[in-house]
Amino acid sequence: MIELKGINKSFKVAKRDTGFGAAAKALFKREYEVLHALKDVSFKINDGEMVGYIGPNGAGKSSTVKIMSGILNPDSGECIINGLTPWKNRIKHVSQIGVVFGQRSQLWWDVPVIDSFDLIKDIYKIEEKLYKHNLSTMIELLNLSEIIRTPARQLSLG
Repeated sequence: MIELKGINKSFKVAKRDTGFGAAAKALFKREYEVLHALKDVSFKINDGEMVGYIGPNGAGKSSTVKIMSGILNPDSGECIINGLTPWKNRIKHVSQIGVVFGQRSQLWWDVPVIDSFDLIKDIYKIEEKLYKHNLSTMIELLNLSEIIRTPARQLSLG
């Protein structure tokens, strides 16, 4: 189960005017603005539910997922995933999840997707039986049979 309650996250971002003079001034005195990426985000996903998390650029989707994966700590709020707080129990938590962000890939560019999966299995020491079960489930669920032997460079990022 995944439950977020009142998650807030802000970032302090340096700002300056354009031009050489502004760049020189910024070396000695920086001005900042606070960007509120997440404001009071709350939701619950029960075991077995499948959801999509969509929204425009800058809506906070990646920040939410980074908090849920333990990469970011929220400013405030609570996040419990399978009984764990991701940023407090990171090692145990990350051994139970998988996260893929757009524009980044665990797939090696020039080899077929299945070869990358096989290598990742070895890196993370996944049992062969569990790996084969999960692989066949995902191939069927996501209809990957047509692309599993295609090099990643030939696939659409979308």
